[in-house]
Amino acid sequence: MPWWALQLLTSAKSFRDNPIIGSRRLNAMGLHVARARIAHMLARSRRKRLAYLLSAEDRAQFDAQGYVQIPDFLPRAAFAKLRAAIFSRLSPAREMVQGDTITRRIAIDQTMLRDIPALGQLLQSDRWRGLMRYVASFDVEPLYYIQTILAHHVDASPDPQTALHADTFHPTMKAWFFLTDVAGDEGPLTYVAGSHRWTRERGNWEKQRSLLAPDGIDLLSARGSMRIETQELPAIGLPPATVFAVSANTLVVADTCGFHARGPSAHPSLRIEIWAYSRRSPFLPWTGGDPLSLPWLAPRRIGWMWAMHDRWKKYIGQAWQDVGVKRPDSADDTHS
Repeated sequence: MPWWALQLLTSAKSFRDNPIIGSRRLNAMGLHVARARIAHMLARSRRKRLAYLLSAEDRAQFDAQGYVQIPDFLPRAAFAKLRAAIFSRLSPAREMVQGDTITRRIAIDQTMLRDIPALGQLLQSDRWRGLMRYVASFDVEPLYYIQTILAHHVDASPDPQTALHADTFHPTMKAWFFLTDVAGDEGPLTYVAGSHRWTRERGNWEKQRSLLAPDGIDLLSARGSMRIETQELPAIGLPPATVFAVSANTLVVADTCGFHARGPSAHPSLRIEIWAYSRRSPFLPWTGGDPLSLPWLAPRRIGWMWAMHDRWKKYIGQAWQDVGVKRPDSADDTHS
């Protein structure tokens, strides 16, 4: 019980794994809603202190929509050179299967940054860094991967990531810098504009869902990543999802507490991006203080994380299968 209680002060979100978080009696009294409301309040405070990192235009776009979309982020020649370097490089890869979709990730580590200097220059450029930190609400270095989405590459049920969902109850950041064109019927990112904001309507919806947890909702929602049906959006004052059918060289940075999904693909398709992820405990009042963001440590975190899960997978699991050395644009897989 003390351990479960301490988790209330962290990013723990599973209604199934923590009987306090999943308590219907406590959630009827407002536990889940209170945690979410406080987390959003603290995120707003941290973002105010980080607002100097980005332009007024980018800040206004994010505050209104929950995401910032920037086409042609790099000059055309610089982008073409960077993409060619990334696509031609063989790197240790990991893959995970969800439904009929394979997600491949290649860590952007110290070796890749040494081999592709332009990649490090991109990740440390002022506008890029400012967007990552403001949206995350923390002055910390995200985890970076080259990510490949291979839709319809496994004979299985539909990809669960095509359902609209919030990653967790508190503001977080994910970013996609698309290295390939993405058509509207080829698994595009989708996002419900404005769904990052904590409103009375969102709070009421969250409370009703928490009262059904853990057994009265789907498994992923019970684990804290709430799913929502499209027809539910108008009741909480939200529009239909925006579909990001975009050209390569487009950057999208979003608060994934907002509702988002991977759009369905009409046929086998391949989408490649530089993918960033940042999530800290939502109840920290300060913006920095992360020693793992130090330049000589940050690029090594993913390798350490994968190695830890490999070693202790019996106890903590390992969803990411080692598939050897691959290029990001390789269409072959080990799961067919």
